[in-house]
Amino acid sequence: MSSISPEERRELMRRFRSRDTRPEVCVRRALHAAGRRFRLHRKDLPGRPDIVLPKDNVAIFVNGCFWHAHEGCPISRTPSTKTEFWKEKFARNRERDARVQDELRAMGWKAVTIWECEVPNVEAAEARIRELGLV
Repeated sequence: MSSISPEERRELMRRFRSRDTRPEVCVRRALHAAGRRFRLHRKDLPGRPDIVLPKDNVAIFVNGCFWHAHEGCPISRTPSTKTEFWKEKFARNRERDARVQDELRAMGWKAVTIWECEVPNVEAAEARIRELGLV
């Protein structure tokens, strides 16, 4: 049984943002420090990537480990209540992510995923974008 009321749970879930998250901002700062120019949340691309490097045709998704069910990550765990709902939701999210990446590749774009746990700070984000060859 959950220790908070449905109203409190609703309020808690409402606070989660889809844009300008801490990991996303860390990646943006790292790219900017490296002199890379980018666009944010391009509506004309499938999945509305978090960061787009237009000159290189690179779409970057900065995924939250919980919401996108990052396998093997301690942040990604299935809640103990309504487990069937969450399992189905995470499966739909993974299917959508795969479909969006396929669509981007078909359009000639390189789709890159950076996970929340990989970029806890700007220094880690700098290392990750170097590792991915984005700078």
